[in-house]
Amino acid sequence: MVTDIAWLIPLFPAAGALINGLFCRRIGRRAHWIAVSAIALSFLVSVAVFRDLLSHPEGWETSLYSWISVGSFAVDLGFRFDSLSSVMALVVSGVGLLIHLYSVGYMHEDKGYARFFCYLNLFVFFMLTLVLANNYLLLFLGWEGVGLCSYLLIGFWFHKKSASDAAKKAFIVNRIGDAGFLLGLLLLFVTFGTFHFGTIDHPVTEAPSNPIATAIALLLFVGAVGKSAQIPLYVWLPDAMEGPIPVSALIHAATMVTAGIYMVCRSHFLYRLSPAALQVLGTVGAATAFFAATIALVQNDIKKVLAYSTISQLGFMVLALGVGAFGAGMFHLVTHAFFKGLLFLGAGSVIHALGGEQDMQKMGGLKDKLPITWLLMLSGTVAIAGVPPFAGFWSKDDILGQVFKSGHYVLYLLGLSAALMTSFYMFRLLYLTFLGKSRAGHGHGSHPPHESPKIMTVPMGVLAVLSLVGGFILGFPPEQGLFHRFLEPVFMGDGPAVIHLFGISDLGLMILSTGMAITGWILAHLFYSTRPELPKRLPQRFTPLYQLLSHKYWVDELYDRTVVAFCRKLSWFSSLFDLWVIDGVVNEVAFLVRWLARLKGQFDLSVVDGFFNGLGDGIQVSAKGLRRLQTGKVQHYLLAIAVGLFTLSTLYLFFR
Repeated sequence: MVTDIAWLIPLFPAAGALINGLFCRRIGRRAHWIAVSAIALSFLVSVAVFRDLLSHPEGWETSLYSWISVGSFAVDLGFRFDSLSSVMALVVSGVGLLIHLYSVGYMHEDKGYARFFCYLNLFVFFMLTLVLANNYLLLFLGWEGVGLCSYLLIGFWFHKKSASDAAKKAFIVNRIGDAGFLLGLLLLFVTFGTFHFGTIDHPVTEAPSNPIATAIALLLFVGAVGKSAQIPLYVWLPDAMEGPIPVSALIHAATMVTAGIYMVCRSHFLYRLSPAALQVLGTVGAATAFFAATIALVQNDIKKVLAYSTISQLGFMVLALGVGAFGAGMFHLVTHAFFKGLLFLGAGSVIHALGGEQDMQKMGGLKDKLPITWLLMLSGTVAIAGVPPFAGFWSKDDILGQVFKSGHYVLYLLGLSAALMTSFYMFRLLYLTFLGKSRAGHGHGSHPPHESPKIMTVPMGVLAVLSLVGGFILGFPPEQGLFHRFLEPVFMGDGPAVIHLFGISDLGLMILSTGMAITGWILAHLFYSTRPELPKRLPQRFTPLYQLLSHKYWVDELYDRTVVAFCRKLSWFSSLFDLWVIDGVVNEVAFLVRWLARLKGQFDLSVVDGFFNGLGDGIQVSAKGLRRLQTGKVQHYLLAIAVGLFTLSTLYLFFR
């Protein structure tokens, strides 16, 4: 029975991480056999669970054992298997498997080969724990686990200062979000007395909207803002590119950043109670989608373009959640996993071919030298740009349609503008990298560009197929496709329906969003093929705007001069406090202890030692006198006995 083995989904990668971690020196270059096998088994069980849910859409839960039991407070280590957790398990294990396979080729010369696969397995284990948990406390364990693994993997090449700094930045920024998340969990427990999803679900759906629900929803969203890189806690994600490219693909496509989206979707019954919280989500999502897209327009590092693209696409997902379109948000999460995983792996193939070069200004002309990578990157680009009938078209149009129908027209315009910019900067990446003349100079003369091995291109090919046809299979007809119907038992039972019949207005919205995608493509072709002099003229003509975008609005500098500077001053005052107060108190206490020690020494010398020395002297004096009685002659002892008996007899006669 599937219900008896479903808990193995997170167990397999945990076992892989444990084996590679304990025996990494002995395993060495064979580490990928264990890691890949573990993820493959997890994926197979996830497929089995998915098939079972097709005939049992209500899902089920399984409890392994009592995790925490203190008085009336009890939490089980248990998993929930429904359509939402099944989708996430398939995405995490499926895309994770392809990234593991790709890593075999990409990391084959790295000295930390076994350590890398140990971390990769551990990352997937914590993410699967997060998405399969049946209570918020176990979800929080997985939540913190993926934060730890992101720190380990972003800083995998820890000998580079930039990598170690990026890892610390990701860890610290996420701690800020997690502080809000933890407060939300505490308030949720105080309000409902439990962390279990099912126990909270039913009373919440019948409760009226209230400030407590808004507070809980917003505090939980603070955690999502950190994990899913939304304004203002998005700054860690671009720097996370310091890790190996498979790490970037895993973080951006299947783990970490999707955790916040999933958590909000899992908590949909709370957010439906608070229109104010939903409004905040929608505003933050639309602003993030637009803001990050503007920065991506002028980035020259191929990985940074994709990083800001991820932030923008996550903004689209949060925008969908903000208008109550939880199914649309999850749909875009799935399609985004396909094409963003493909794009990152494709970028890795380019970097691998160019010996580590990441600057697109030093690329160009790679179409003929990397024909397979070119075709695969083209597939991912048309998918994310929203060109019909590819995956991004269905999911992104679903979001924009839901936003328009909900009456949030300003948010819709922001989303539509972000869609236009997405198409432009992605085709810009494609033109600068693969088309035109090579701008590599003499940097790669001894190592001419070469196509990646099959162990890298085959996983990319699978993701390319999913990017091209996955959206159509899951999303047709619009808002009523297989994906929405599969998630219906989770999202439809606790609130108003978000699925509408497809009409003439929907067709007009689809044409408009398609026009944005085509317009972005045409502009990129104009700028980087037909009129290549334009990209040089525009920065000179619009210098302030170009400086603003190229410096990423100076947000990092602003944080450095405010938050970081404040923390440094606080640490300086703290050091002074330690020096003047803490050290002063410690010194005074130390002086008092030393004084007491000296006093104790004098007391020991004068009183204690004097008493015992005197006692010893008295014993010695007594011994000298008594020693004379021990003559060793029997007659003396007999005389002493006789005298003693006479004395005792006399006393007895007189005093009886």
